[in-house]
Amino acid sequence: MEEIPLEHILLLSAALFSLGVMAVITKRHAVVVLMGIELIFNAANLNLVAFSRYDATLMQGQLFSLFVMVVAAAEAAVALAIVLRVYQYFRTANLNQINQLNK
Repeated sequence: MEEIPLEHILLLSAALFSLGVMAVITKRHAVVVLMGIELIFNAANLNLVAFSRYDATLMQGQLFSLFVMVVAAAEAAVALAIVLRVYQYFRTANLNQINQLNK
């Protein structure tokens, strides 16, 4: 089986990261912004696993990638709970229309 070059994996990771940043910057729907953040996390994980694969004696990249996945899952759960509460209060998930915070 042919090994995938590191450059191809890094290009894919850069594309995922770019798409995530574009989603965070350009979109105003809270759920789409959260999906962009998840794309950024996945791009970082792909880099960690790719570099770990090319140094077979060290497993820090894969272990750190697992840690990032756990943090991302917790972040997604908390963020979605916040989005649901904000939607209940403001009746919108559009970030441009949510411009006040009350006690």
